Amino acid sequence: MKSINTLYIIDDDPIFVFTTKKMFDKEKICQNILVFSNGEDAINHLTPLMKANNEEELPELILLDLNMPIMDGWQFLDEFVKHKTKKKIIIFIVSSSIDPNDIQKANEYQNVSNYIIKPITREKIKHIASEITALVN
Repeated sequence: MKSINTLYIIDDDPIFVFTTKKMFDKEKICQNILVFSNGEDAINHLTPLMKANNEEELPELILLDLNMPIMDGWQFLDEFVKHKTKKKIIIFIVSSSIDPNDIQKANEYQNVSNYIIKPITREKIKHIASEITALVN
């Protein structure tokens, strides 16, 4: 299973963040995990890296919640797609929403690879890892 260097978790739920970090650590899927509690903090961190095309500091994977304060996942995606980078950044929506409209809307974003419904499980983490391997290779 391919290990990735950097994962961003963009989610305001501390329990989700804690358990997800633990599972990724246990599966040894990634080396660095950065956490942002809203889309604004994440896009403010990412924008200068994308503008400078600093590939080493850009994440390979983003786990993105939809419902957050300040800037939600949709607003983050709208800002994210305005920037181009040579590095492929894989985005997985991880949400408690089972609304088919949300799933359909997520599929309209080219950078979104999949939509995962919470809660996150070890099996879902393994599924993410296998998808990343397929997408990166």
